Amino acid sequence: CCRCRLSCHVKRHYSLLPGKFSYWIHWLGEDSPINSCVYRIRNIGIMAHIDAGKTTTTERMLYYAGYTRALGDVDDGDTVTDFMAQERERGITIQSAAVTFDWKSHRINLIDTPGHVDFTLEVERALRVLDGAVAVFDASAGVEAQTLTVWRQAEKHHIPCVCFLNKMDKPAANFCIESIRQKLKANPVLLQIPVGSGKNFTGVVDLLTSQKLMWKMKSMRDDGRVFEVKALDRSDDPDLLQVVSDARTALIEQVADLDDEFAELLLTDFSENFDAIPSNKLQEAVRRVTLARKGVPVLCGSSLRNKGVQPLLDAITAYLPAPNERHHDVFRTSDLHSSCSVTHFHRRTPSQSHYYNTACPILYICSERMSRLLVPFADQHVEIPSMTAGNIALTVGLKQTVTGDTIVSSKASAAAAARRAQNDSEAGKRSRECASVILSGVEVPDPVFFCTIEPPSMSKQADLENVLNCLQREDPSLKVRVDPDSGQTILCGMGELHIEIIHDRIRREHGIETHLGPLQVAYRETILHEASASDTLDRTVGERRHVITVELAVRPVDIASVGGSCELAFTEELEGQLSAETKEAVENGVHSSFLQGPLLGYPLQSVSTLMQRVTIEPGTSPAMVSACVSRCMLKALRLAGGQVLEPVMSLEVTVGDDHLSSVLGDLAQRRGTVRDIQSRHDNKVLLATVPLAEMMGYSTVLRTLTSGNATFSLELDTYEAMNPQEQNTLLKRLSGLL
Repeated sequence: CCRCRLSCHVKRHYSLLPGKFSYWIHWLGEDSPINSCVYRIRNIGIMAHIDAGKTTTTERMLYYAGYTRALGDVDDGDTVTDFMAQERERGITIQSAAVTFDWKSHRINLIDTPGHVDFTLEVERALRVLDGAVAVFDASAGVEAQTLTVWRQAEKHHIPCVCFLNKMDKPAANFCIESIRQKLKANPVLLQIPVGSGKNFTGVVDLLTSQKLMWKMKSMRDDGRVFEVKALDRSDDPDLLQVVSDARTALIEQVADLDDEFAELLLTDFSENFDAIPSNKLQEAVRRVTLARKGVPVLCGSSLRNKGVQPLLDAITAYLPAPNERHHDVFRTSDLHSSCSVTHFHRRTPSQSHYYNTACPILYICSERMSRLLVPFADQHVEIPSMTAGNIALTVGLKQTVTGDTIVSSKASAAAAARRAQNDSEAGKRSRECASVILSGVEVPDPVFFCTIEPPSMSKQADLENVLNCLQREDPSLKVRVDPDSGQTILCGMGELHIEIIHDRIRREHGIETHLGPLQVAYRETILHEASASDTLDRTVGERRHVITVELAVRPVDIASVGGSCELAFTEELEGQLSAETKEAVENGVHSSFLQGPLLGYPLQSVSTLMQRVTIEPGTSPAMVSACVSRCMLKALRLAGGQVLEPVMSLEVTVGDDHLSSVLGDLAQRRGTVRDIQSRHDNKVLLATVPLAEMMGYSTVLRTLTSGNATFSLELDTYEAMNPQEQNTLLKRLSGLL
């Protein structure tokens, strides 16, 4: 019965035949040896710059692991992880997709992440729950703009990585080790040497075992499943033998410098001949180096040509950590035995159970029930009764929980975990003040574009609001607000493509033909000078009189920074006088003022506020305190003078020599500043900074200027003060719109 029901939902190219299904269901069950061995689980992500080959690499992994019966292709729109209609039409990954498969007695939970800058949050929230990552590089391009971004995200979460130099079959491919070392500030540990280059790339040499792995393709349809493995001998090319010998010696010396245990083994047992070191000892040392994040194993291949993917799978199981070898960051406390993030489980978690969301201040209000647990396979799922420690799964039934929340099995278990954390913590008093356990969540970047969105008729307004609420829960980088003056619904996103995809999904998936207004840039505001203000509120509501006096000062701090935060501080005297309730009311009043600047109503950035005096008569409500503080803040901000900050993007354009002058001329008209022009084989790489407001529709213009022979990537670099002329132009334009 189970086989029949499941096979109805499986895509035609999956290899999960009825016989295969019965094996998979047994393997995922509670009695499964894999399910009970946490050290055989690998939770990994595939990350890279757009078009480096992430999805193609994932597709080959699934095929060689036996979970698809045919190789999918991004250009044909039939890959497993790119299942959205928008992904297949555009040939890019838009949202992260999870798949679960086994490889040589290991269970691999893999998440294929997007490479486009508009969907960077997808990478962020995937890395938050992963234990390791595979960074895929285009061997002909090396480290690219978005590669730097995703690498920084992995560094932030302290994730061990493996590098895969893809597209070694391209004519301009090279072994970009220096690019990794210089741009990523990483320590690459070379484990393979390519055999041949460009179209003549036929395989790799494993430096640990000194074996040659060769893919002898008889035709373009050869799937690469079968390859030849043989030890190097004297009959091989002498130049190759010399290169391998030098590379293996360098590998042994490098690992010895990074791992004391391996260095001691070399000096003790193999001092006369380092080459005699067993490959398993070298592999164990490379694993320790990888887990300690002292080095990054580097492999190579060509996923599109079906070469080098199986050794990459071996490297994932050999070098990346199991869940019990990772220590995830915890906010407020440092130990966790009875809780989990929304998708990452830290103990056996049965379905049909109640859980508590610790993000809610009153736990019993946020009681949640998991009605079902599912193992993901892209857009296909298999229901399971429970999930053990270290696994990743989908759940159905959570009403209040969103990305980044921590759920626990009970209030008692949360309290017990908090007590254990307090006992183990070295933070002392500060830790003991905490009453709950919260895993560190996901940092959501501020949107850079916004536009109005309107339903086709007022009868569809409620439906549109429900759809937007669902999309916000699914995508935290999407923000929806209502303009207080016009009453219009405002859609805020990370870029043109992001908003375009959201608009298309509303139409396709929910059948609502919405209208989008013109795209607007999400500017910021700051202040120019220090200023002080005071205010008194004296109001009688009913029989209750509310009296409060506030004095505060504001000053600008570090204007040119990405996401420069606004700060709030209290004088030492005031800090000890205010109750917790009053302090919270003051904070609410100040933070509400940060959301709307005095000049154009954009959010404030890089403003420091010092509360100097707060005098409250008995009986004054917290709401009145917040209102008085907000009014006083507005006075101080107006006295300090306003300045509009515009987002400035870091732009990288890869273009041929014959079109370089046209691209440079266009950038000059867009107020762009060229930082550098580099050579990359037959192309030029143009690095520049350009205001985001000038980049509207740039992809279409660039395609026209270069006849489609150029690529570009954008990343938020900083916020800069607009010059007076541009600011006046913006003020007039917005006044005209109003």
